[in-house]
Amino acid sequence: MNQQDNIKFYEREEESVFLEALNIAGSIAAQTATADSGTKLLAAGLAIGLGGIGPGIGLGIGTWGATQAIGRNPDAEGPIRTAMILGLGFAEAVAIYALVVALVIIFVG
Repeated sequence: MNQQDNIKFYEREEESVFLEALNIAGSIAAQTATADSGTKLLAAGLAIGLGGIGPGIGLGIGTWGATQAIGRNPDAEGPIRTAMILGLGFAEAVAIYALVVALVIIFVG
């Protein structure tokens, strides 16, 4: 067996191992995929998707308002920035709560 044949043999061997791994993963996924798990994934997706819309809009509006205020009154930048960061933190907390709900739906529910 020359070197060219060795390379072809190893390529075929790697390909067959890869295909076998895909076959095993597919059979495991088919055994665990049920309508219940699909419903849980859909509910989790909706929870994080809808739970992220409000905070996303709020973060945008809050930042927009703060930049407008700083543009109008640059001397008040410090208090405006402090209030903005505090408000953005509260808005971000709502998105984190939505993420926690989605993870609970997936792993606990």
